[in-house]
This record gives sequence, structure tokens and C-alpha cells, in this order.
Amino acid sequence: MNKQEYTISVFTENQVGLLTKIAIVFSRRGVNIESLNVSPTEIDSISRFTIVVKESYELVRKISRQIQKMIDVIKVYYNTDEEIVWQEMALFKIETDIVSEKFYVERILRQYGATIVCVRKDYTVFSIVGHYEEIDNFLKVIEPHGLMEFIRSGRVAIIKENYGFHQKLNSFEMSHQ
Repeated sequence: MNKQEYTISVFTENQVGLLTKIAIVFSRRGVNIESLNVSPTEIDSISRFTIVVKESYELVRKISRQIQKMIDVIKVYYNTDEEIVWQEMALFKIETDIVSEKFYVERILRQYGATIVCVRKDYTVFSIVGHYEEIDNFLKVIEPHGLMEFIRSGRVAIIKENYGFHQKLNSFEMSHQ
């Protein structure tokens, strides 16, 4: 079984309990969800689940078909990394004294494009946006320099080729007004 990373995009009507139903599909098949993000789309009544898994093509296809059959699901896509544009975001809390007193830490922050989110006397919070590996590399470099706390988001992704679905979403929005 040849496993690879897939991003599954599930466009749904915004309904209570749908996350649980979708999670059960993965759980029943013993599939670990690597990343999960749920957010609104450009259309008010539509939500988008972005789910990352490492599985075989056949299993991802079966799971996607099963999710597609749910009543509140409008459309499901599954894509490899080459077929999407994607990013993650991470926040890092570092002792302010270390950031202000150690030039090499400031250089590391600039090298990785870190953005200041919050500055307090005792700590500074930075954000990094990038691919999983970029955030992971930054974490390894900054960890020995007073890292107090770290958190990363799930993947957010846009499918490179799906103009047709955007038109379907617009039609859906018009029919539900």
C-alpha cells in the first residue's frame, strides 16, 4: 500500500454535528487525521473542511466518496500537494529579554520572516506562515533560545484548478437566498 499525503477539501452547508460525522468516517477506517481546519468560505452559508491525511489513493478515494454521500455535503475534492496552494501558521512565545539582547536571535527571526504579534515586558509573540517543513525548521532553530510556548494551525489550502466549482457555489448561494 503506497501512502502519500492528501488534502481533502469538503464543502458543506454549515450544520451542527457535521464535524463529528466526518470524523467518524476516518475513525471507522483507522485513518489518522494529520491536520484539520474548518472555516467559512466566500459564500455565507458554506463551510470548508480542510483535512490532511497520509494514506493510499484508494482509501482516500473511498473516504471521499463516503463523505460526499452525506446530506449536508456539497462537494468533496482530494488532492496531492502539487495540486494545491497551501500554508500553515504558527505562533511562538519567546522571552523578550532574549529577543532584545541577543542579535543572532533577531537575525533568525528575520531570516524566517517572523512577524511580531505581541510584545510584553516578559515575552514576545511571533508568527510564521509557511509549509510544515519551514515551520518545523524554525521551531528547531529557535527552541534553544528561550522558547516558552508554540502552537501551529492546521493546513489551509486552495485547489489550483477548480473554477467550475466556484461557479457551482455561486449558483448554490443564489438558490438559497
